[in-house]
Amino acid sequence: MKTSTDDFCPQWASAPGETIADILRERNISEDEFARKLGHSADYAASLLQGRSTITIATARQLERTVGGSVEFWIARDYQYRQQSARLRVNDQEWLSQLPLADIIRFGWIAPEPHPSEEVAACLRFFDVASISSWHDKYDRLQEMVAFRTSPSFDSQPAAVITWLRRGEIEADAIKCNAWNPESFRASLPQIRSLTREKEPEQFLPALRDLCAASGVAVVVVRAPRGCRASGATRFLSRQKALLQLSFRYLSDDHFWFTLFHEAGHLLLHGQDGFFLEGPETPSTQQEDQANEFAANTLVPAELRNEMLRLRNARAIIRFARRIGISRGVVVGQLQHRGRLGRDQLNYLKTRYQWAD
Repeated sequence: MKTSTDDFCPQWASAPGETIADILRERNISEDEFARKLGHSADYAASLLQGRSTITIATARQLERTVGGSVEFWIARDYQYRQQSARLRVNDQEWLSQLPLADIIRFGWIAPEPHPSEEVAACLRFFDVASISSWHDKYDRLQEMVAFRTSPSFDSQPAAVITWLRRGEIEADAIKCNAWNPESFRASLPQIRSLTREKEPEQFLPALRDLCAASGVAVVVVRAPRGCRASGATRFLSRQKALLQLSFRYLSDDHFWFTLFHEAGHLLLHGQDGFFLEGPETPSTQQEDQANEFAANTLVPAELRNEMLRLRNARAIIRFARRIGISRGVVVGQLQHRGRLGRDQLNYLKTRYQWAD
Protein backbone atom coordinates (compact mmCIF):
# COMPACT_ATOMS: atom_id res chain seq x y z
CA MET A 1 0.00 0.00 0.00
CA LYS A 2 1.41 3.37 -0.99
CA THR A 3 1.57 6.06 1.66
CA SER A 4 1.50 9.71 0.65
CA THR A 5 2.93 12.44 2.84
CA ASP A 6 -0.15 14.46 1.92
CA ASP A 7 -2.27 11.90 3.80
CA PHE A 8 -0.22 12.14 6.99
CA CYS A 9 -2.12 14.32 9.48
CA PRO A 10 -0.37 14.23 12.85
CA GLN A 11 -2.20 15.55 15.90
CA TRP A 12 0.59 18.00 16.68
CA ALA A 13 2.35 20.93 15.03
CA SER A 14 6.12 21.34 15.22
CA ALA A 15 7.21 24.98 15.03
CA PRO A 16 10.24 25.95 12.92
CA GLY A 17 11.69 27.23 16.17
CA GLU A 18 12.13 23.63 17.30
CA THR A 19 14.39 22.95 14.32
CA ILE A 20 16.33 26.14 15.05
CA ALA A 21 16.68 25.18 18.72
CA ASP A 22 18.04 21.74 17.75
CA ILE A 23 20.70 23.39 15.57
CA LEU A 24 21.61 25.85 18.33
CA ARG A 25 22.06 22.99 20.81
CA GLU A 26 24.23 21.05 18.36
CA ARG A 27 26.46 24.09 17.84
CA ASN A 28 26.40 25.16 21.50
CA ILE A 29 24.97 28.57 20.61
CA SER A 30 22.99 30.41 23.31
CA GLU A 31 19.73 32.23 22.60
CA ASP A 32 21.40 35.58 23.29
CA GLU A 33 24.19 34.81 20.82
CA PHE A 34 21.60 33.65 18.30
CA ALA A 35 19.76 36.96 18.67
CA ARG A 36 22.99 38.91 18.10
CA LYS A 37 23.88 36.87 14.99
CA LEU A 38 20.34 37.32 13.72
CA GLY A 39 20.50 41.07 14.30
CA HIS A 40 17.32 41.17 16.41
CA SER A 41 16.34 41.58 20.05
CA ALA A 42 16.31 38.69 22.51
CA ASP A 43 12.49 38.96 22.69
CA TYR A 44 12.16 38.52 18.94
CA ALA A 45 14.55 35.58 18.93
CA ALA A 46 12.52 33.95 21.74
CA SER A 47 9.25 34.47 19.87
CA LEU A 48 10.81 32.91 16.76
CA LEU A 49 11.96 29.87 18.72
CA GLN A 50 8.49 29.49 20.29
CA GLY A 51 6.69 29.71 16.94
CA ARG A 52 4.96 32.97 17.74
CA SER A 53 6.67 34.99 14.99
CA THR A 54 6.08 34.23 11.33
CA ILE A 55 9.17 33.64 9.21
CA THR A 56 9.22 36.30 6.51
CA ILE A 57 11.53 36.24 3.48
CA ALA A 58 13.84 38.68 5.29
CA THR A 59 13.91 36.44 8.38
CA ALA A 60 14.50 33.35 6.20
CA ARG A 61 17.55 35.04 4.66
CA GLN A 62 18.87 35.86 8.13
CA LEU A 63 18.35 32.23 9.20
CA GLU A 64 20.12 31.01 6.04
CA ARG A 65 23.17 33.07 7.01
CA THR A 66 22.97 32.27 10.74
CA VAL A 67 22.04 28.58 11.09
CA GLY A 68 21.99 27.29 7.52
CA GLY A 69 19.18 25.91 5.39
CA SER A 70 17.87 27.65 2.30
CA VAL A 71 15.40 30.52 2.21
CA GLU A 72 12.95 28.19 0.49
CA PHE A 73 13.34 25.61 3.28
CA TRP A 74 12.51 28.09 6.06
CA ILE A 75 9.56 29.61 4.17
CA ALA A 76 8.13 26.12 3.48
CA ARG A 77 8.82 25.01 7.06
CA ASP A 78 6.90 27.97 8.46
CA TYR A 79 4.03 27.57 5.98
CA GLN A 80 3.54 23.91 6.90
CA TYR A 81 3.54 24.79 10.59
CA ARG A 82 0.92 27.52 10.16
CA GLN A 83 -1.28 25.22 8.07
CA GLN A 84 -1.00 22.40 10.57
CA SER A 85 -1.67 24.75 13.49
CA ALA A 86 -4.79 26.08 11.78
CA ARG A 87 -6.05 22.53 11.16
CA LEU A 88 -5.42 21.59 14.77
CA ARG A 89 -7.27 24.68 15.99
CA VAL A 90 -10.31 23.53 14.00
CA ASN A 91 -9.97 20.05 15.50
CA ASP A 92 -9.58 21.53 18.98
CA GLN A 93 -12.74 23.57 18.63
CA GLU A 94 -14.64 20.59 17.22
CA TRP A 95 -13.57 18.50 20.23
CA LEU A 96 -14.39 21.26 22.70
CA SER A 97 -17.84 21.68 21.11
CA GLN A 98 -18.64 18.07 22.03
CA LEU A 99 -17.88 18.70 25.70
CA PRO A 100 -20.25 20.44 28.14
CA LEU A 101 -17.58 23.11 28.59
CA ALA A 102 -19.84 25.76 30.15
CA ASP A 103 -20.90 23.36 32.92
CA ILE A 104 -17.37 22.00 33.37
CA ILE A 105 -16.33 25.55 34.20
CA ARG A 106 -19.51 26.43 36.12
CA PHE A 107 -19.18 23.37 38.36
CA GLY A 108 -15.56 24.27 39.09
CA TRP A 109 -14.08 21.17 37.44
CA ILE A 110 -11.61 23.38 35.56
CA ALA A 111 -10.77 27.05 36.01
CA PRO A 112 -11.96 29.59 33.42
CA GLU A 113 -9.27 30.16 30.80
CA PRO A 114 -8.80 33.37 28.80
CA HIS A 115 -7.95 31.67 25.49
CA PRO A 116 -9.46 28.69 23.62
CA SER A 117 -6.06 26.98 23.32
CA GLU A 118 -5.74 27.11 27.10
CA GLU A 119 -9.25 25.65 27.46
CA VAL A 120 -8.13 22.66 25.41
CA ALA A 121 -5.10 22.18 27.64
CA ALA A 122 -7.24 22.46 30.80
CA CYS A 123 -9.72 19.87 29.50
CA LEU A 124 -6.91 17.50 28.57
CA ARG A 125 -5.57 17.80 32.13
CA PHE A 126 -9.08 17.10 33.45
CA PHE A 127 -9.19 13.87 31.44
CA ASP A 128 -5.55 13.09 32.31
CA VAL A 129 -4.45 12.73 28.69
CA ALA A 130 -1.72 14.44 26.67
CA SER A 131 -3.63 15.08 23.45
CA ILE A 132 -7.01 14.81 21.78
CA SER A 133 -5.87 11.67 19.98
CA SER A 134 -4.91 10.23 23.39
CA TRP A 135 -8.39 11.15 24.64
CA HIS A 136 -9.91 9.10 21.82
CA ASP A 137 -7.54 6.22 22.54
CA LYS A 138 -8.60 6.26 26.20
CA TYR A 139 -12.32 6.95 25.91
CA ASP A 140 -13.62 5.75 22.53
CA ARG A 141 -14.29 2.28 23.92
CA LEU A 142 -16.21 3.79 26.86
CA GLN A 143 -18.17 5.98 24.44
CA GLU A 144 -19.18 2.84 22.54
CA MET A 145 -20.34 1.28 25.80
CA VAL A 146 -22.31 4.44 26.64
CA ALA A 147 -24.00 4.35 23.23
CA PHE A 148 -24.82 0.67 23.69
CA ARG A 149 -26.32 1.29 27.12
CA THR A 150 -28.61 4.11 25.96
CA SER A 151 -31.63 4.09 23.70
CA PRO A 152 -32.15 6.71 20.94
CA SER A 153 -34.62 8.49 23.22
CA PHE A 154 -32.04 8.70 26.02
CA ASP A 155 -30.99 11.95 24.31
CA SER A 156 -27.54 12.12 25.87
CA GLN A 157 -24.33 13.23 24.21
CA PRO A 158 -21.65 10.58 24.72
CA ALA A 159 -18.87 13.10 25.37
CA ALA A 160 -20.99 14.74 28.09
CA VAL A 161 -21.61 11.36 29.72
CA ILE A 162 -17.86 10.62 29.53
CA THR A 163 -17.21 13.96 31.24
CA TRP A 164 -19.61 13.04 34.05
CA LEU A 165 -18.02 9.62 34.42
CA ARG A 166 -14.52 11.14 34.47
CA ARG A 167 -15.51 13.50 37.27
CA GLY A 168 -16.73 10.45 39.16
CA GLU A 169 -13.31 8.82 38.74
CA ILE A 170 -11.59 11.93 40.07
CA GLU A 171 -13.81 12.09 43.15
CA ALA A 172 -13.55 8.34 43.73
CA ASP A 173 -9.74 8.60 43.75
CA ALA A 174 -10.00 10.73 46.87
CA ILE A 175 -12.07 8.11 48.75
CA LYS A 176 -10.08 5.55 50.69
CA CYS A 177 -11.75 2.15 50.52
CA ASN A 178 -11.15 -1.29 51.90
CA ALA A 179 -10.81 -4.06 49.33
CA TRP A 180 -14.03 -5.07 47.56
CA ASN A 181 -15.98 -7.48 49.76
CA PRO A 182 -19.40 -8.45 48.39
CA GLU A 183 -20.45 -10.28 51.56
CA SER A 184 -19.65 -7.24 53.70
CA PHE A 185 -21.42 -4.93 51.23
CA ARG A 186 -24.56 -7.06 51.24
CA ALA A 187 -24.54 -7.16 55.05
CA SER A 188 -24.36 -3.34 55.18
CA LEU A 189 -27.51 -2.80 53.08
CA PRO A 190 -29.99 -2.78 56.01
CA GLN A 191 -27.96 -0.05 57.70
CA ILE A 192 -27.76 1.89 54.41
CA ARG A 193 -31.52 1.43 53.99
CA SER A 194 -32.13 3.08 57.34
CA LEU A 195 -30.48 6.25 56.00
CA THR A 196 -33.50 6.78 53.72
CA ARG A 197 -35.28 8.31 56.73
CA GLU A 198 -32.66 11.07 57.00
CA LYS A 199 -33.80 14.11 55.01
CA GLU A 200 -30.59 16.14 54.81
CA PRO A 201 -27.90 15.05 52.33
CA GLU A 202 -25.30 16.69 54.58
CA GLN A 203 -26.24 14.06 57.16
CA PHE A 204 -26.79 10.88 55.15
CA LEU A 205 -24.16 11.22 52.40
CA PRO A 206 -21.08 11.03 54.70
CA ALA A 207 -22.57 8.03 56.49
CA LEU A 208 -23.45 6.39 53.17
CA ARG A 209 -19.92 6.90 51.83
CA ASP A 210 -18.34 5.47 54.98
CA LEU A 211 -20.56 2.37 55.02
CA CYS A 212 -19.87 1.64 51.36
CA ALA A 213 -16.13 2.40 51.53
CA ALA A 214 -15.79 -0.20 54.28
CA SER A 215 -16.76 -2.82 51.66
CA GLY A 216 -14.72 -1.47 48.75
CA VAL A 217 -17.34 0.76 47.13
CA ALA A 218 -16.63 4.44 46.44
CA VAL A 219 -19.93 6.33 46.35
CA VAL A 220 -19.79 9.69 44.58
CA VAL A 221 -22.55 12.17 43.82
CA VAL A 222 -21.74 14.19 40.71
CA ARG A 223 -24.05 16.74 39.17
CA ALA A 224 -24.82 15.84 35.55
CA PRO A 225 -23.69 18.47 33.03
CA ARG A 226 -25.74 19.53 30.03
CA GLY A 227 -26.06 16.68 27.56
CA CYS A 228 -25.80 13.99 30.23
CA ARG A 229 -29.10 12.55 31.46
CA ALA A 230 -27.61 9.75 33.50
CA SER A 231 -28.98 9.11 36.98
CA GLY A 232 -26.50 6.43 38.04
CA ALA A 233 -23.57 4.32 36.91
CA THR A 234 -21.65 1.35 38.24
CA ARG A 235 -18.26 -0.06 37.30
CA PHE A 236 -15.10 -1.39 38.89
CA LEU A 237 -12.10 0.91 38.78
CA SER A 238 -9.92 -2.02 39.79
CA ARG A 239 -10.44 -5.56 41.05
CA GLN A 240 -10.46 -4.11 44.58
CA LYS A 241 -12.49 -0.91 44.16
CA ALA A 242 -15.98 -0.34 42.79
CA LEU A 243 -17.42 3.02 41.75
CA LEU A 244 -21.11 3.71 42.42
CA GLN A 245 -21.91 7.08 40.87
CA LEU A 246 -25.15 9.03 41.32
CA SER A 247 -26.31 12.31 39.82
CA PHE A 248 -29.31 13.26 42.04
CA ARG A 249 -30.90 13.95 38.66
CA TYR A 250 -34.52 13.91 39.82
CA LEU A 251 -33.85 15.72 43.09
CA SER A 252 -36.21 13.55 45.14
CA ASP A 253 -35.57 10.88 47.76
CA ASP A 254 -37.54 8.10 46.05
CA HIS A 255 -35.48 8.32 42.84
CA PHE A 256 -32.19 8.75 44.68
CA TRP A 257 -32.54 5.73 46.94
CA PHE A 258 -34.02 3.46 44.29
CA THR A 259 -31.12 4.30 41.96
CA LEU A 260 -28.63 3.66 44.75
CA PHE A 261 -29.98 0.18 45.49
CA HIS A 262 -30.38 -0.53 41.78
CA GLU A 263 -26.66 0.16 41.32
CA ALA A 264 -25.86 -1.88 44.44
CA GLY A 265 -27.75 -4.74 42.80
CA HIS A 266 -25.52 -4.54 39.74
CA LEU A 267 -22.41 -4.74 41.94
CA LEU A 268 -23.65 -7.78 43.81
CA LEU A 269 -25.37 -9.64 40.99
CA HIS A 270 -23.37 -8.97 37.85
CA GLY A 271 -19.66 -9.26 38.61
CA GLN A 272 -16.63 -7.09 38.24
CA ASP A 273 -16.46 -6.82 34.45
CA GLY A 274 -19.76 -5.03 33.92
CA PHE A 275 -20.47 -1.39 33.14
CA PHE A 276 -23.97 -0.13 33.90
CA LEU A 277 -25.46 3.26 33.12
CA GLU A 278 -28.96 4.33 34.11
CA GLY A 279 -31.11 7.11 32.73
CA PRO A 280 -34.48 7.83 31.11
CA GLU A 281 -35.68 4.79 29.18
CA THR A 282 -32.56 2.72 29.76
CA PRO A 283 -32.99 -0.30 27.47
CA SER A 284 -34.65 -3.20 29.26
CA THR A 285 -32.38 -6.19 29.73
CA GLN A 286 -32.39 -9.16 32.06
CA GLN A 287 -29.65 -7.52 34.10
CA GLU A 288 -31.62 -4.27 34.43
CA ASP A 289 -34.74 -6.18 35.45
CA GLN A 290 -32.74 -8.06 38.07
CA ALA A 291 -31.30 -4.83 39.45
CA ASN A 292 -34.77 -3.27 39.57
CA GLU A 293 -36.14 -6.25 41.48
CA PHE A 294 -33.16 -6.19 43.84
CA ALA A 295 -33.74 -2.50 44.63
CA ALA A 296 -37.50 -2.93 45.13
CA ASN A 297 -37.05 -5.92 47.46
CA THR A 298 -34.32 -4.18 49.46
CA LEU A 299 -36.46 -1.12 50.03
CA VAL A 300 -39.73 -2.96 50.64
CA PRO A 301 -39.26 -6.69 51.33
CA ALA A 302 -41.30 -8.95 49.07
CA GLU A 303 -43.39 -10.26 51.97
CA LEU A 304 -44.62 -6.71 52.65
CA ARG A 305 -45.37 -5.77 49.05
CA ASN A 306 -49.03 -6.75 49.02
CA GLU A 307 -49.61 -4.77 52.18
CA MET A 308 -47.91 -1.77 50.59
CA LEU A 309 -50.03 -2.05 47.45
CA ARG A 310 -53.20 -1.69 49.53
CA LEU A 311 -52.13 1.71 50.90
CA ARG A 312 -54.24 4.56 49.59
CA ASN A 313 -53.82 7.66 51.78
CA ALA A 314 -51.04 9.71 53.31
CA ARG A 315 -51.69 8.62 56.89
CA ALA A 316 -51.51 4.93 56.05
CA ILE A 317 -48.33 5.46 54.01
CA ILE A 318 -46.65 7.37 56.83
CA ARG A 319 -47.51 4.66 59.35
CA PHE A 320 -46.31 1.90 57.05
CA ALA A 321 -43.03 3.67 56.24
CA ARG A 322 -42.34 4.33 59.92
CA ARG A 323 -43.05 0.73 60.85
CA ILE A 324 -40.74 -0.83 58.26
CA GLY A 325 -38.04 1.81 58.74
CA ILE A 326 -37.83 3.63 55.40
CA SER A 327 -38.65 7.01 53.94
CA ARG A 328 -42.31 7.69 53.24
CA GLY A 329 -41.23 9.25 49.94
CA VAL A 330 -39.75 5.90 48.89
CA VAL A 331 -43.12 4.23 49.57
CA VAL A 332 -44.93 6.86 47.49
CA GLY A 333 -42.44 6.34 44.66
CA GLN A 334 -42.98 2.59 44.70
CA LEU A 335 -46.76 2.99 44.66
CA GLN A 336 -46.52 5.40 41.74
CA HIS A 337 -44.18 3.07 39.86
CA ARG A 338 -46.61 0.16 40.30
CA GLY A 339 -49.57 2.24 39.16
CA ARG A 340 -51.33 2.36 42.55
CA LEU A 341 -50.89 6.12 42.73
CA GLY A 342 -50.82 8.70 39.96
CA ARG A 343 -47.54 10.48 39.27
CA ASP A 344 -49.12 13.66 40.61
CA GLN A 345 -50.46 12.13 43.84
CA LEU A 346 -48.98 12.56 47.33
CA ASN A 347 -45.71 13.97 46.05
CA TYR A 348 -45.61 16.27 49.07
CA LEU A 349 -44.59 13.21 51.09
CA LYS A 350 -41.32 13.03 49.17
CA THR A 351 -38.18 14.86 50.26
CA ARG A 352 -36.98 17.31 47.62
CA TYR A 353 -33.39 18.44 47.11
CA GLN A 354 -31.68 21.26 45.27
CA TRP A 355 -28.13 21.88 44.18
CA ALA A 356 -26.32 24.63 46.04
CA ASP A 357 -24.54 27.04 43.67
